[in-house]
Amino acid sequence: MTSASPGTPRAPSTVDRLAERHLADQARLDPFFATEIGVPGHDDRLTDFSPGACTARAAAARAAVGSLASAPVADDVDRVTVATMTASLHREIALADAGERVGDCNVIASPLQALRDVFDLMPTGTAEAREVFLARLSGIPACVDGIIDGLRYRIAHGPPQSRRQAALVAEQSDAAVAGIAAGTGALAADARLADATTRALDRAGSAFATLAAVLRNEVAPAAITDDAVGRERYLRFLPAYLGADVDPDEAYAWGLDHLAAIVDEQSVLAAEIVPGGGVREAISHLNTLPQYAIHDRHAFIEWMQDLSDRAVDGLAGIQVDLPPRLTRLECRLAPSQTGIIYYTQPSADLTRPGRMWWSVPPAQTVFHTWQETTTVFHEGVPGHHLQLGSAIVSDDLNAWRKLASFTSGHGEGWALYAERLMGELGWLDDPGDRMGMLDSQRLRAARVVVDIGVHCRLPVPAALGGGIWDADKAWRFLTGSVAMDHAVLRFELHRYLGWPGQAPSYALGQRVWEQTRAAALRSHPDWSLRDFHTRALAFGGVSLDVLADELTAG
Repeated sequence: MTSASPGTPRAPSTVDRLAERHLADQARLDPFFATEIGVPGHDDRLTDFSPGACTARAAAARAAVGSLASAPVADDVDRVTVATMTASLHREIALADAGERVGDCNVIASPLQALRDVFDLMPTGTAEAREVFLARLSGIPACVDGIIDGLRYRIAHGPPQSRRQAALVAEQSDAAVAGIAAGTGALAADARLADATTRALDRAGSAFATLAAVLRNEVAPAAITDDAVGRERYLRFLPAYLGADVDPDEAYAWGLDHLAAIVDEQSVLAAEIVPGGGVREAISHLNTLPQYAIHDRHAFIEWMQDLSDRAVDGLAGIQVDLPPRLTRLECRLAPSQTGIIYYTQPSADLTRPGRMWWSVPPAQTVFHTWQETTTVFHEGVPGHHLQLGSAIVSDDLNAWRKLASFTSGHGEGWALYAERLMGELGWLDDPGDRMGMLDSQRLRAARVVVDIGVHCRLPVPAALGGGIWDADKAWRFLTGSVAMDHAVLRFELHRYLGWPGQAPSYALGQRVWEQTRAAALRSHPDWSLRDFHTRALAFGGVSLDVLADELTAG
C-alpha cells in the first residue's frame, strides 16, 4: 500500500474527505454507532429506528457510493478505500432495499440490544459525563417509540419476522432497564442528578414494558414459526457479513469437512490427555482439574487481564508490530448475562481504551480457563485489539477506514486466525489450552453447517440423521459437537437462528486469511510472517476480496 514517503504524513485526498463525510453522516444518523466506534459529539442522543430513519441511512449510503464513483483516485490508499467502501455499501443497500433493516428483531444485534448495550460504553466519572449519560437515559422512551414504529411497519410490509426471536427479545426487554440501572450508581450518588435519574429509569422501565407487550401481542402473533429465512434472503445476508461473495452450498460442504478435520485433531489430543479416551472423556477430565478452575467472576477477569498483558509483552516486536500509542486492553464484566465475550474498540482519540467484556450467565459459578485461553487471544492480542487498534493509530488511513470499515469476515476471520497463530507460536502447548482452541474452532465450523443448513433449508447428512435442518436438529448437532455450557450454547443457537449469515463469517473469513497468507508468502518469498501481519493490518478493515487481491499481487 503506497502512501507518502516514510516520516511524511499523507495528505488527505478527495476520497478521504468523501469517506469522512460519510462517517459523519453515519454518526449523525446513528448516534449509538458513533458511541460504539468512539466518534465524539453524539453521546447525548439516541438512534432513531423508525422506518423513515432507516430510509435516511440507506440514502446516505447511496449518496456515498455515487460520490466515490466519480472521485479522483490519488494513490493505492484511495484505491483500497473506494473498493472497500463501494463493496460494503452496495451490500448494505441491498439489505435495506429488501426491507431487512426496518423492524429488525433478534437476540443479539437488533435495536433493543443496541439501546441497552450503548450505556456500557458511556463514562460517568465527571459531572459533564454524568449529564450526558442522563440526557441519553431520558431519551429512551422516544427511542423505544421508534423501535415499535419499525416493528409495526415490518408486520405490515415484511419480510416476515421470527416468532421465536420476538418472544426472546420480549424477555430481554423485560430485563433491559435493570442492566442499564446497574451503570447509574455515579448518577444516583450525584445530588444534582439523583432524582432525575430515578425518574428517567422509571420512564425507561415503562417504555421497555410497552416494547415487550408489543413484541408478545403484535409481533409474535403475526410472525412465522419457521426459523429459516430461505436461500433468496440468505444470499443477501451472507455476503454482507463475510465481505465477499460465496456459494453457500460449497461453504456448507467445506464446513462439514472442516469440522471433521478439527474433530480428528481433537481425538488425537484427547488420547494424550486421557489415554484410551475420546474427546468427551478428555473434556470431562479437564473440567475436574483444579489448575483450570476459577470460582469467582472477579478473579476470572483478573486472570483474563494477566493473560492479555502477557500476550502483549510476549508478541510485540517479535511476530507482530504493536503500535506504541495503542493503549492497554482492559478486561471487564458486562452488565448483560448472555454468556458471550466480546470486544469494544478504543475511541478515536484513545481516551477510551479497547475493552474485552465477559457477560456472565447468572447460573455460572465456575470458569474453566482451558476453554477461555484462546478467547483472550481472539479478543485481545493478536486478535481484535491488535487489528482494530492498529488501524485507529494509523497515520495513512482516513477516519472511515480506521473506525467504521469493520466487516465480520475480515475482523472475526482475523481473530480466529489469531487463535491458530498462537498455537503455531507455542502459546497453546498446554494440552488443556490447545483443546480449548480446538473446541473454539470446532464451534465456529459447526456454525457454518448450522447457519447455512437451517437458513437455506439444506438436507442433513445421513450420518447426522437425515431430513431437513431445523432448530431441533441444530440443537442436537451442537450439543453433540461442542463442549460449552448448555445455557450459553442455547443462546448461541438462538443467535444463529435470528442473525442469518453472520456466524459462518468467522470460519469462512479465517479460511480466506489462511489462503491469503499462503499465497502472499509464495508471491513474496522475502517476506517473513511478521511482514505479512504488518502489511495485512496496515489496511485496516477491508473486504476480504480486496485483502486477497492486495496481498497476493506479485
